[in-house]
Amino acid sequence: MKRLALTALIWCVATSASNPRVDVVIHGGTIYTGAEGAPFVGDVELTGDRIVYVGRPRGTAAGEVIDARGMIVAPGLIDAHTHPDSYIRSPDPKARLNLPWLTQGVSTVVIGVDGYGTFEVAKDAHALEASGIGTNIVPFVGFGAIRTHVLGQDARAPTSAELAEERRLAAKGMCEGAYGLSTGLFYPPQSFAKTDEVAAVASESGKRGGMYDTHQRDESNYSIGLLASTREAIAIGKSAGTPVHFAHLKALGVPVQGQAPALIATIEAARRAGQAVTADQYPWLASGSSVDAALVPGWAMDGGYKRLLARFDDRATMARLKSAMADNLSRRGGPGALLLTAQGQPWTGKTLAEMATTWHLSPIDAAIRILRTPNTAGDGPAGSDVASFNMVDRDVDLIMKQPWVVTSSDGSDGHPRQYATFPRLYRTYVVDRKVITLRQFIRRSTGATADMYRIPQRGYLRPGYYADVVVLDPKGYAPRADYLHPRETSVGVVALFVNGRRALIDGTATGAAAGRALLRPRPAGCDQ
Repeated sequence: MKRLALTALIWCVATSASNPRVDVVIHGGTIYTGAEGAPFVGDVELTGDRIVYVGRPRGTAAGEVIDARGMIVAPGLIDAHTHPDSYIRSPDPKARLNLPWLTQGVSTVVIGVDGYGTFEVAKDAHALEASGIGTNIVPFVGFGAIRTHVLGQDARAPTSAELAEERRLAAKGMCEGAYGLSTGLFYPPQSFAKTDEVAAVASESGKRGGMYDTHQRDESNYSIGLLASTREAIAIGKSAGTPVHFAHLKALGVPVQGQAPALIATIEAARRAGQAVTADQYPWLASGSSVDAALVPGWAMDGGYKRLLARFDDRATMARLKSAMADNLSRRGGPGALLLTAQGQPWTGKTLAEMATTWHLSPIDAAIRILRTPNTAGDGPAGSDVASFNMVDRDVDLIMKQPWVVTSSDGSDGHPRQYATFPRLYRTYVVDRKVITLRQFIRRSTGATADMYRIPQRGYLRPGYYADVVVLDPKGYAPRADYLHPRETSVGVVALFVNGRRALIDGTATGAAAGRALLRPRPAGCDQ
């Protein structure tokens, strides 16, 4: 079926326009409700910001009817792990519409992940909503923000008073509407925290019914190894009394390729023992990282970026540092496996191997040259983003098939996953390779995600739920972004409603900033 023009998709019902019974009828599409059940052909009716009917066509008069025959009608997609800050925090109101996600059919994004979420949760959420954003946001309070506020960039354990302050800030974030505590234990200074410190802070989420969401300490064999790291995260959740959710679950790098069966078995064992353990995943073989995160050992980041630069200038330290960086480069598959993706740099779109040749340097010296180029604030490198090709199909496929895994993009600037994750999952893994079914794709991008995160009245097409609804062309829904052109918008979204307002029509934004901050209802254990 060819992609239909706007004029053929939407028309007003003149006979009822003066006195409509509902605002919108999405008519005749194949409806996937977000639940486990089979799809069916029918109508979805919207009034205000709510769904009022889902079922067989009943001829309801409406102010507007969308002809969805031959189309997929589903809940607005939920992205379980995102980094949209350059959009939702932009001074440009058009950027704040969050088009990379809207054009994939995403109505809700989870933010504050990898430990980067603020502990000023309510203030931040209200400011974002007031500024006008295109997608709903689901916030987490970040361990990294908390630890940096209390301990700075130092590689040391907190004092008892400092740990108490870390816990207070985590409790504050939870009481203000966060859905849980997020960590990024691979990244300094979070990587300097020991297990007991993390568990103590995470317990403030557990006391209030929240999650522990983690970019685990090691997805490869950088430090304690993939399986030991997985066991650590499960132990943290058990100690903290909170469900564990693994962000972007993977086996990263040559040394651990093929370990997905053991990784899954570790999680399954915890689930059989009665622990709530889930994960999300993106459908790409290249992760998104930075030159410093990928190659620089954690000890060299003690004290932050300026201390790293000083270590580069110390001859004895530099020899040790280069040796460690060489080991890490081998883990990542070598310099040809690192595509430099930061925008506006001389190395943009080149591999580290290519830049080493261009500059007549070794790959490690080329990496150090990139890291020595500071950003305008002087607190980090100017452009060290990379796409790191370090996963294999057999691991990605097996993780994707697990019923406790949902969809995420980990969308960040410079990687095509920011613009194209959900269409890629559909086109490559559902249509072409048939790793999962269409019903599983929708379920794990909507209702299952809402259930895992306990997002009220989202993720399903049900009367009384909020009117986040997407209409997809099954033949036209596809990604356009790739690693060399990461900012190409996806196609095939016929219509997207966010809180009952039309955010997208035939791939074009309406300009409606309909997103809301979905703060978690105030939990027990918070001061009144």
